[in-house]
Amino acid sequence: MSSEPPLKRRPSGLGRGLSSLLGEVAEETAVSGSSRAGVQQIAVASIDPHPDQPRREFDDEALAELAASIRTRGLIQPIVVRPHAGRYQIVAGERRWRAAQKAQLHEIPVIIREFSDSDAFEVALLENIQRQDLNAIEEAEAYKRLVSEYGHSQETLGRLVHKSRSHVANLMRLLELPTRVRNMVATGDLSMGHARALILAPDPAALADEVVRRGLSVRDTERLAREHKPRTPAADGQRTVANADIEALERQLGDILGLKVRISYKRDGGSVALHYSSLDQLDMICQRLSGERI
Repeated sequence: MSSEPPLKRRPSGLGRGLSSLLGEVAEETAVSGSSRAGVQQIAVASIDPHPDQPRREFDDEALAELAASIRTRGLIQPIVVRPHAGRYQIVAGERRWRAAQKAQLHEIPVIIREFSDSDAFEVALLENIQRQDLNAIEEAEAYKRLVSEYGHSQETLGRLVHKSRSHVANLMRLLELPTRVRNMVATGDLSMGHARALILAPDPAALADEVVRRGLSVRDTERLAREHKPRTPAADGQRTVANADIEALERQLGDILGLKVRISYKRDGGSVALHYSSLDQLDMICQRLSGERI
């Protein structure tokens, strides 16, 4: 019997795609009202949304349009559910379920699959990302949970969602912004590019208001953030904080590590500071510095 200590849950390799994740869902999908093996009709009232669904914002106008289509043609594509507490919980398809309610359907086609809590969350994340349904903050929060609760690294997440590791890191850094700025990103008042430019600004909320009020581009926002950074006198050969080359290197290292990075140096040396916001991030830093595989 192995004496190795228990490890965090190993990533399940869900990056192979939704069609593989959900078995033969595509083959089981009902077409124009027909019924195939694997697809069942379940009462809408017996289905609950997943409480940890990554997507929080649902556009009312788009839901109304989908409901009108469902009212006319029915729900063509089944949703995916899992048995949960004597009822059914949505794994993929909450938007269609909401629209079916608006269309006043009593039953809808579903595919029932067994999923663990972590797999259900990963599938929901994948579905929303592949449909481009998540805003940047929702996506970032989902990544953070997969890292902190399910033991994924940023590299694993990149493979899982078929995106670069730097994309995952950039999104997770948005969570360092004040709540009000994150809400502006979630509602679409600020883009991800605008938000990234504000991360290291001394007062991101005030600058965000100015960006929205003036309708600034991402490049203009980057310039504005640089103008508001405090400048330190160049002494003993030390460069100013606002030096463009240093900032570019800080961003590059920050994207690689998914952490806030500060660099200062003199002619005879300097320092690199890594800022972590959780014990999980500190553990990741220690693993990388010690050469352990994450």
